[in-house]
Amino acid sequence: MTLADTLSAERPTIGANWAPGRLSPVVIAVLAALLTVGAAAVLLWMGREPICKCGTIKLWQGTVMSSENSQHIADWYTFSHIIHGFLFYGLFWLIRRFTGLPLSFGLALLLAIVIESAWEITENTDAVINHYRSATISLDYYGDSVLNSVSDILAMVLGFFVARLAPVWLTVSSALAMELIVGWLIRDNLTLNVIMLLWPMDWIKAWQGGA
Repeated sequence: MTLADTLSAERPTIGANWAPGRLSPVVIAVLAALLTVGAAAVLLWMGREPICKCGTIKLWQGTVMSSENSQHIADWYTFSHIIHGFLFYGLFWLIRRFTGLPLSFGLALLLAIVIESAWEITENTDAVINHYRSATISLDYYGDSVLNSVSDILAMVLGFFVARLAPVWLTVSSALAMELIVGWLIRDNLTLNVIMLLWPMDWIKAWQGGA
């Protein structure tokens, strides 16, 4: 065995550390679809609008200070959900790596969809919506449309797959780039969103409002 073979054997890739999957890709895809549809059904039951009240469906909504934000397929906050996928992939990989739990890639993906769906449902409760409106600059925010919530879940899935396929340095660099660029363009991003949800700060709210 050559030195290169020895080194590569001692340093397996991240993807190689998942446990063998017991479910076929088709079954995983079906379960993922059912989880996503289930989340959409709960949101509809909660009274969320299926699509934007404006009656149209846009692929991209770039105006943040608008009642149409978070109502269409993609917007500036889509990048936050892609980063969610990065984070969930890293979290479950670390759990598998350091605990030895029989966690396969497919099972990790399904768990990530469950968490993301739970967040979309929680985010669209009256309590969280009112908190956003009082603590942030999102005065025109009245909750996501179901279309937007489903698109957010799919964006997370995209991020999850990118994290599996891309080198770690590229995933981390992409997350940092998205946070910095989006933060610069709209004065908001995943980090600021979490801060303003958990520990609202007046100076951040003022800065986001253009002060």
